Amino acid sequence: MTAPRILVVDDEADLRELLEITLVKMGLDVDCAESMAAARGHLARTDYALVLTDMRLPDGMGIELVREVAAAHRNTPIAVITAFGSAENAVAALKAGAFDYLSKPVGLDQLRLLVQSALRMHKSPAGPGQVAGDGAAASSCLIGESAVMQELRAQIVRLARSMAPVAITGESGSGKELAARDIHAHSARADKPFIAVNCGAIPEALMEAEFFGYRKGAFTGANEDRDGFFQAANGGTLMLDEVADLPLQMQVKLLRAIQERRVRKVGATVEEPVDVRIISATHQNLAECVEKGRFRQDLYYRLNVIELRLPPLRERLEDIGLLADVLLERMSAPGGKTVLSAQALDALRAYAFPGNVRELENILERALAFANDGEIAVGDLALKGAHMPPPGAAADAAPAPAPATATALEPVAERAGVPAPVPATDHALAVPQRPDDDLPGSLPDYLDNVEREIIRRALSKTHFNRTQAAELLGISFRQLRYRMQRLDIHEPDT
Repeated sequence: MTAPRILVVDDEADLRELLEITLVKMGLDVDCAESMAAARGHLARTDYALVLTDMRLPDGMGIELVREVAAAHRNTPIAVITAFGSAENAVAALKAGAFDYLSKPVGLDQLRLLVQSALRMHKSPAGPGQVAGDGAAASSCLIGESAVMQELRAQIVRLARSMAPVAITGESGSGKELAARDIHAHSARADKPFIAVNCGAIPEALMEAEFFGYRKGAFTGANEDRDGFFQAANGGTLMLDEVADLPLQMQVKLLRAIQERRVRKVGATVEEPVDVRIISATHQNLAECVEKGRFRQDLYYRLNVIELRLPPLRERLEDIGLLADVLLERMSAPGGKTVLSAQALDALRAYAFPGNVRELENILERALAFANDGEIAVGDLALKGAHMPPPGAAADAAPAPAPATATALEPVAERAGVPAPVPATDHALAVPQRPDDDLPGSLPDYLDNVEREIIRRALSKTHFNRTQAAELLGISFRQLRYRMQRLDIHEPDT
């Protein structure tokens, strides 16, 4: 079997020799070039598993070679060697298409990690040459067939080809962690760990120990050595969710860990190398956080090498039907299937979804408990502030929301021993009766009050035994607990 071949491009003979010796000891074949012209000649004749180039060459800049290789040799990852402290050059190279970078003086441990990662990428079936539309989207965690989602999945496949840090932006509930998992799954690191960390959920006093680990005896309670998030994600991907919530002191330590690719455990005296790809995510505007002094500018440029924006659900309303089908299939009981009525689907498409996909999931979970005969009606959705479609919008117009909801409550009310809010005439929505020109100001609030009263009576009848109350109401214990939390129903003080 032929050993992978590496091309080293550098005008310093001593460094070329050092790199060549190290790579040969790893069992690799090596070609060396002292200029861009020589490198182009090698590339024209040979297919390389990795190109390693200095940023400054006698006849040009290494970033030019990066662009050429990225355009003409898509199956060949290229990494750059930058001068110490030249963070701007490294970021520029990554944006131009570089797979990764090394800082001078070159650390041999870091070199070996970089080469191993590049070789995995070169051998991967998904490979660096994969392009959008060749089946990658089929395994995506992100659901949707709209144009924006197809473009998003294509961007993810391209981003998976490099080690460049990615900053994912998007509103809460838009699927930032799913996008990060997709980037990891399509990369050569897919068989390595993916670690997601919510930066806003870690107490500031514990952050350094949680991120970098600690040695036994480093502080009270440190009874044994423990790895941190960086060590746990070694070889894989570390996602920093809500990175804008990091305190400034931790931002400094994180910046060093990202730049040096080495971390020091709390209580240790030496640093250890780590091979981690960083993906950050936040719903805040990081540029504004930098302007306000709440986020370090140098860390911002380190993390924001490539930005991936997730569209809010209101920008891809055509995906709601597919999303709803997948979510309902996941939520439904085994052997049962619940679907949206035509009018319910129209109502969802007319809704703004400030909470995005997460809110859609909550709405459907609530509606599933109220649905009759395996179909969710408009009234079951209880969309607050939504503009409902006209009754004639669907071919089979659904009955008016209020009577339908009242009918849906009848069996639950009967089991709880509560008079059901049955409409006596056209002008009676529910108990108490109202004249037809005195409709409730808010139908969702009105229905919430009815539901709250039924649940309270069922709980009272069972002496606040929630398990028995759930059986009496014909719903699961989990559904009852969810409703009690949403409707703010608490056990009375004794």
